[in-house]
Amino acid sequence: MSGKALAGRVAIVTGAASGIGLAVARRLREEGAAVTGMDLKPSGDVALSLEVDLRDDSAVRQAVEASALVQGVATILVHCAGISPPGSILESDDALYRETYDVNVLSAVRLLRHAIPAMRDAGGGSVVLTSSINARFATPTLAAYAASKAALESLTRTAALEFAPWQVRVNAIAPASIDTPLLQGSFERDADPQAARLRNIARHPLGRLGTAEDVANLAVFLAGEESAWLTGGLFPVDGGASVTRR
Repeated sequence: MSGKALAGRVAIVTGAASGIGLAVARRLREEGAAVTGMDLKPSGDVALSLEVDLRDDSAVRQAVEASALVQGVATILVHCAGISPPGSILESDDALYRETYDVNVLSAVRLLRHAIPAMRDAGGGSVVLTSSINARFATPTLAAYAASKAALESLTRTAALEFAPWQVRVNAIAPASIDTPLLQGSFERDADPQAARLRNIARHPLGRLGTAEDVANLAVFLAGEESAWLTGGLFPVDGGASVTRR
């Protein structure tokens, strides 16, 4: 994709204040889309920044309506917001599981609930949800997170089927280790952060961590018309990590 392939389109990007969401918002703008960023903090590189708690259904509804009022109906939704609390099954209490599911899964449901009807009435659109390689691999140190991402992938498939008659496509991307503040924080919890970083890099056959731009490039492709016959897909962006889990 190059030039202004998304000129005239309106996009909503969650988690747009940093990391993958910020990179996605920037790439969508480069392709000509008018971007509404939603995050707990102000979003940069967007036409409209809305501070939204995605755990609050009323707040999500109001934010989607505000975006439509200012920019027009969004026919692109890229959901990047999420949390990744550490903990094994026995270490993680009910509250952690509930919070993780609320942020990582129910927030997507809320966004779909409030964004899809207008997208349907506009004649179609594209939704990109952010899963994780951990949805399909045993992840002892991130039990709640991995379970939530597996649920998100199931939601992706169901949404793709339900929304297909309206020409609304739904796909998910599944990153491995992306060099963002979230990942850097996990390294900092290790006794030797540099060694933890090197061990993580070694799990990726291409020999480096991913960048937010690596994920953004795939997200923008799935958002645009070049992927017009793709829906219900779960696309890894993982430096080969899912080929041979190390």
